[in-house]
Amino acid sequence: MKKNLIIALTFFMALGQIHAQDSKSMITVVGEGKVKVVPDQVSISISVESNGTKAADVKKENDSKVDAVLKYIKKMGIAKEDFQTTRVSLNDQYDYEKKKHNYFAVQSIQILIKDLGMYDQLMAGLVESGTNRIGNINFQSSKIESHKSQARKLAIQNAKAKAQDYVDALGNLKLHYAHTIVDNSQDNYPQPRYEMMAMKMADVAGNETLAPGEIEVTANVSVSFLLEYKP
Repeated sequence: MKKNLIIALTFFMALGQIHAQDSKSMITVVGEGKVKVVPDQVSISISVESNGTKAADVKKENDSKVDAVLKYIKKMGIAKEDFQTTRVSLNDQYDYEKKKHNYFAVQSIQILIKDLGMYDQLMAGLVESGTNRIGNINFQSSKIESHKSQARKLAIQNAKAKAQDYVDALGNLKLHYAHTIVDNSQDNYPQPRYEMMAMKMADVAGNETLAPGEIEVTANVSVSFLLEYKP
């Protein structure tokens, strides 16, 4: 009986300690870290579009244009892992009023340009070789993971500074240690989007047409700090 009583007392004491620990004073703050980066890469999506009344002819014409575009991309020294076909389609757009078939072929290619200095020359050549639609321009950084790490550290520092401001204002508390950290970060970098007929760019060939600007890498964390009363 005594043994059972000791076990029961030990159990309730343990529960009491857990409860006491859970009921400690705590403050939760949100910290944000930002790193502004000049992009050194740009990803673009190009398309070759063809249309006509005979499916076989439309496909043949489109395949021929795409072949020329791919040869130009390789000629410009773009590594094979940096360009990829993302869409191939051949659709029948039937005109019910004229009772006529119109076929529309599209092939899209995603290209990663790692040397921004070649952007204008590449764009002009793509248009000349058969590209007639350009869109989805996405500026990137080759060192993005390093920038994310820096942003996370800044977010933690920001959270700690905020928590310290609150306890300093109260006067009778001090920060003990971080109890929980929740990463609320989302990859949400500015991604300018352009949808234009590439043929409109032919007149600006040879001019500077790209403005990379800066991309902002952000991190957002929620940090809960345990507090202690000052003696």
